[in-house]
Amino acid sequence: AGNDWINSYLEAILDAGPSIDAAKSSLLLRERGRFSPARYFVEEVITGYDETDLYKTWVRAAAMRSPQERNTRLENMCWRIWNLARKKEQIEGEEAQRLSKRRLEREKARRDATADMSEDLSEGEKGEAIGDLSVHGDSTRGRMPRISSVDAIEALTSQFKDKKLYIVLISIHGLIRGEDMELGRDSDTGGQVKYVVELARALGSMPGVYRVDLLTRQISAPDVDWSYGEPTEMLTPRSSDSFMHQMGESSGAYIIRIPFGPRDKYIPNQHLWPHIQEFVDGALGHVLQMSKVLGEQIGSGQPIWPDAIHGHYADAGDSAALSCLALNVPMLFTGHSLGRDKLEQLLKQGRQTREEINATYKIMRRIESETLALDASDIVVTSTSREIEEQWALYDGFDAVLERKLRARIKRGVSCYGRYMPRMVIIPPGMEFNHITIHDGDVDGESEGTDENSAVLDPPIWSEIMRFFTNPRKPMILALSRPDPKKNITHLVKAFGECRPL
Repeated sequence: AGNDWINSYLEAILDAGPSIDAAKSSLLLRERGRFSPARYFVEEVITGYDETDLYKTWVRAAAMRSPQERNTRLENMCWRIWNLARKKEQIEGEEAQRLSKRRLEREKARRDATADMSEDLSEGEKGEAIGDLSVHGDSTRGRMPRISSVDAIEALTSQFKDKKLYIVLISIHGLIRGEDMELGRDSDTGGQVKYVVELARALGSMPGVYRVDLLTRQISAPDVDWSYGEPTEMLTPRSSDSFMHQMGESSGAYIIRIPFGPRDKYIPNQHLWPHIQEFVDGALGHVLQMSKVLGEQIGSGQPIWPDAIHGHYADAGDSAALSCLALNVPMLFTGHSLGRDKLEQLLKQGRQTREEINATYKIMRRIESETLALDASDIVVTSTSREIEEQWALYDGFDAVLERKLRARIKRGVSCYGRYMPRMVIIPPGMEFNHITIHDGDVDGESEGTDENSAVLDPPIWSEIMRFFTNPRKPMILALSRPDPKKNITHLVKAFGECRPL
């Protein structure tokens, strides 16, 4: 009882008692900034011993009848430790109940919201919500089942067979043509060019779609191919016998090149902003002329206006918003990438100030156009849920939760009190497989049989690949992009290298 270390332990227990009673939030008895051996001992005792053993020790110490044998300080210390252990258990139980109650309330709110919106959710959103609300913790998320294109086309054919839609797509920067696209020639001629051309081609082949116009910039510069200066280019369908819907004189998909900006100079998208209004004037002139032509063909003499105008990227979103307001037609918008997210990423790199970023990329003008497109759109097409929740959420005019609630109220015919937000639709980009040849052999790349048989199975590009790999038969990920930091290839390589099976 006379040892100083026992006294220090007891003092630590006595000091810890009032603070626990007052705070009731934590029993961590270490102090920030310095280490206390006494408090560390008490923490270890409380967390490492069962309260039954502590209680028995206290009873045994209290039952000693002989004053010489009885140790009052040991008895007091055992009682205090036992009491603190029970207090710790009580606090932990209250915390667990509080967290459980909070979790149940959150789950109930999410169930109510899901029930409210169940009639209006798309298949992708509905599946995700159900996966989140699994009572047993088993997520239904996973690899989405492959949709049969034949079944989808048959369903669309029956649904739209009597319609003759006129759809306008706008993508004004980059070098756009239907065949032999110069992907990677510059930062403006990349995935978006491929995306919009294939989208226009696919829409032009859909049943119920009479005509699709992809509006872009006419470029007659000496440093680019002459084909970019052609006013009109027809997009031939990939398979002419796939669809049997009736074709008309002006039906199909077309690239329409509108002259605006410098006539003999190819300029990047950052320098197109002063010429947007000129493009809108030219686009409206084309649509006005085409509406009369289509009216004579399928409209009994009445003009056929676009059923929708779809803008791609901020510059085309600005143009589409102005055009839709002038024509009073619905608007769709796909950002492809967003200015606010790019601004945050560039600021995190710390290489440029906000003023330098704006001078280089005209980022504030881009954000202004994206905000205008967001306000004017009926539907915003995104690739992932992350784009909605983390990128579009940066814009003042959008809130993901409120958007779903407003959509549910509109579906039920309930007033939204003047609030409006465009509907966010997740459509992951697809891939055209018609031109891909699949070679026979093991899908994992492992050859069977002799080396001679293996060489026969290898595609022609294989000899080029083998120059860079010691074992090219290992699993691979094919990533195609230009060597640009924003393509994030370094993180893909890092993730691949840290995966042991790969």
